[in-house]
Amino acid sequence: MARRARPKPERAPAAQSHADQTHADQMGAGRPDDAVRRRRQWLVVSYDVEDDRRRDRVMKAIAGHGERAQYSVFECEVRPAEVDALEARLRELIDPRVDDVRFYLLCKHCLGKVRLLGKAERYRRRSFVIV
Repeated sequence: MARRARPKPERAPAAQSHADQTHADQMGAGRPDDAVRRRRQWLVVSYDVEDDRRRDRVMKAIAGHGERAQYSVFECEVRPAEVDALEARLRELIDPRVDDVRFYLLCKHCLGKVRLLGKAERYRRRSFVIV
């Protein structure tokens, strides 16, 4: 007697969180690759580097991409390729056994939820005027 194969139940797609969807929207899901590569995104980089010389090099590498928000925290508005390049550069500079560098990518929706207290100001990329 031949056995009939039971049909497999269809699985509903995993629910996507609002943050995931917003991030996908900001990153250009479904859009041409060129538009995604040109789009800037917010990045917060924090670091705790033990050695003074390495710390100075890390600070200078990050400073080329954004503005210092606090002593060891930078806010940057960068393109995805810049994030990758910065990460690669910092990997060369740090000692992963003792140093700590963290990247926090923020979507536009999440950026709107940032709360600033005291004298804090959000970094704004400067526009350039050619005269």
